[in-house]
Amino acid sequence: MHVELPEKRYYGIGEVARAFNVNTSLLRFWEKEFDVLQPKKNAKGNRKFTQDDIKNLELIYHLVKERGFTLDGAKIHLKENRKKTLDNFEIIRKLETVKAELLKIKNQL
Repeated sequence: MHVELPEKRYYGIGEVARAFNVNTSLLRFWEKEFDVLQPKKNAKGNRKFTQDDIKNLELIYHLVKERGFTLDGAKIHLKENRKKTLDNFEIIRKLETVKAELLKIKNQL
């Protein structure tokens, strides 16, 4: 899944949940389960997700929702193969973007 969010420094939890098409409770749950997710919190305790948080959420979403990993399996995979998994995920995202552009060009012919 490639998330479409406007380019900004911080994103609220509702905005992120809508972009991923998940409940805010799932994002809070994943935050507890995955050490890599550590959104900043303002004085009121509202979560503010950074670009890095979004990338990590995309990776977690990919492993759990698209590839069917259990939470424990995703945690182990991230710890043992984080660099390789992230590199592969970035390549897949770029290829999906290229494919979408090519399909758009094809449809314009």
